[in-house]
Amino acid sequence: MLKRTKGRLLITLLVVTGLAGTINNNSITPEERKYAVNLLKNSKNNLLDNITALSDKQLNYRSTTTEVSVRNCLSQAAMVEQKLWQMIDNAMEQPANPEKRKEIKISDHQLVELAETGKINTLSTNTFKQANTPWKTATEATTNFKAMRNGHIKHMKSSTEDLRNHVVLTPAGWLDCYQLILLISASTNHSATIIEGIKLDQGFPKK
Repeated sequence: MLKRTKGRLLITLLVVTGLAGTINNNSITPEERKYAVNLLKNSKNNLLDNITALSDKQLNYRSTTTEVSVRNCLSQAAMVEQKLWQMIDNAMEQPANPEKRKEIKISDHQLVELAETGKINTLSTNTFKQANTPWKTATEATTNFKAMRNGHIKHMKSSTEDLRNHVVLTPAGWLDCYQLILLISASTNHSATIIEGIKLDQGFPKK
């Protein structure tokens, strides 16, 4: 009986001191995690659904209004995925800087809305020329995008990193690393919207 009581007391002490678990009190909330994971998944599917079964001729067609192709948009989406996540990795290697949170002027949902409509200065608003990307074909860009995004979804499902208290100065202003993940997804949706517009162009090849 005495051993059982001592055992319960030890467990209680471990829980109180935080030694019995691996949960980081500074990690994002379950609601934030769900929102980010769903946005990563849905934007990925949105982009890929818009390029399904397109021929090389359709992928390389340049819109008469935007002067970009579906291929450009794919390369752009993969580039944004790579560059912004590298920004996150670099920030997370540095000490937390919660004092910079006061510099953040935009909410999560405002950021997503503005990025999805192209009304914010992010990498997604730039026109990427094929020569400026490491992917030589649309297939290569798509393969790399899917691989990166799947890895990021997996990471986001279990990460206990202090994403909120690592704040970075970006072309869109000061954002925390959680917001950068939202920005990646929103930028993907913006690329998908541009592709939808290209496919509606009067000169877009039928096959």
